Amino acid sequence: MSLTQVFGARGKAAELEPLGVIDIGSNSVRLVVYEGAVRAAMPIFNEKVLCGLGKSLASTGHLGEEGVERALEALRRFRTVARILKVKNLRVLATAAVREATDGPSFIKRAEKAAGVRIEVLSGEQEAQLAAYGIRMGFVNADGLAGDLGGGSLEVIDIYKDRLNDAATLPLGGLRLIDQTGNKIERALPVVDEAVAQVNWLINGRGRPFYAVGGTWRALAKLHMEHTNYPLRVMHGYAIPTREAIEFCQFVRRAKKASTLKGMEDVARARRDVVPFGALVLERLLEALAPSEVVFSVYGIREGLLFSLMTPHEQAKDPLLCYCEDYAKLRSRSVTHAHELCAWTDALFEGDGLKETEEDRRLRYAACLLSDIGWRAHPDYRGEESLNVVSHAGLPGIDHPGRIFLALAVYYRHVGSDDAKGDELSTRLRLSVSKRAQKRARIIGAAIRAAHMLSIGMPGVIDETKLSYEGTKLVLTLPKTYASLDGERLRRRFASLAELLAREPEIRIQG
Repeated sequence: MSLTQVFGARGKAAELEPLGVIDIGSNSVRLVVYEGAVRAAMPIFNEKVLCGLGKSLASTGHLGEEGVERALEALRRFRTVARILKVKNLRVLATAAVREATDGPSFIKRAEKAAGVRIEVLSGEQEAQLAAYGIRMGFVNADGLAGDLGGGSLEVIDIYKDRLNDAATLPLGGLRLIDQTGNKIERALPVVDEAVAQVNWLINGRGRPFYAVGGTWRALAKLHMEHTNYPLRVMHGYAIPTREAIEFCQFVRRAKKASTLKGMEDVARARRDVVPFGALVLERLLEALAPSEVVFSVYGIREGLLFSLMTPHEQAKDPLLCYCEDYAKLRSRSVTHAHELCAWTDALFEGDGLKETEEDRRLRYAACLLSDIGWRAHPDYRGEESLNVVSHAGLPGIDHPGRIFLALAVYYRHVGSDDAKGDELSTRLRLSVSKRAQKRARIIGAAIRAAHMLSIGMPGVIDETKLSYEGTKLVLTLPKTYASLDGERLRRRFASLAELLAREPEIRIQG
């Protein structure tokens, strides 16, 4: 497969109109403005207001008056924000609370006036479909069940790569359960079990990942990170084994005071009461599903809408590599050089070289693309800064071990492979991944480090050189035109790479 096939042709973001999505949910109203309908679209604005529209829906059938006023105020602000950002394509979605409330139609009239555009009231089936599209936006070849927990409902859908299968909407939103049970979590247990038992196809999730979507479940992931002293605070792609997730959910819902749980102070105050109910729903759902693991997603119906607007060609692109290429265009000296690195390092994994899977290769390409993003930093801190940026970046299409591998590879590109130089974060990240991943990160970091000493980060140099294996040797062949680039520092870096590969280094001048 060629590099063009891997990366695909990228359209220019400047040619695409900014696209805004407002999501009117049972608990919050949020505006996200994206650069356009592209595979790795970056949000250029993101703001939410916790309105609690569905706070009393279960007991009264109406939207809360206070919540309505807060939502209308938010919509008026978002309309002005969209105008300032020159958003010409503004979509507004409303979900369970507005769909089910008896005064939903009258709210929509007022809300459309406030927002200045038509509002689409989604059915439960449409919500589930957009949630599934959101998972496809954020993951590669997703295969499992996805659940999107809102304030008013839970949408569950079966996803297999580009195919959407069974879907269901359950009345298990956090605000609804609080209202329905008088905020007594023990009363919610039979309600949840009864609703879950009605979906007979949940058994199809056995042994497959469960993708957890929604702010309440993301808050739960945040608490788990605090509970386990996890080194990162990135929600997307964070995974917990099923039994561990069930036990943690039980721990959260049984806590005498949820507000005292470690990390709860970082959860929005308006959401804290909902978290134990979200934990209960996840616990009972996992018991019924028996999935392989729980994977948290920051991509939901807003990103799903964006995905639905893309062409099939755009949808088929690799989200991780698209993101890294765009980032390289913004932060590195030359994206062309980054592409040359991808091809140059191929030689290390061909013939008698190291073996790598397709996933290994895409991560290597991503590391090459991100390898120069820290070049403007002070030389003493390029490694540390790059490590921090990559490990916390909004990378789609990658799990946490892959994210940590990328961060370490770019880190080693700057500081070398000597672990004694490591700071606290690099040490904690290194201990969070396999020894194989650590070794690969050192090798790729060393290869990029040697290449940059040869090319000075500029295109048109390393593509005229050749890496090869000859028996026990790793050979770098330079054309005569670049013979003067040979020297002590290049040889030292090339020797470090060869040592990691258990080979003898040799630099030759061609002709």
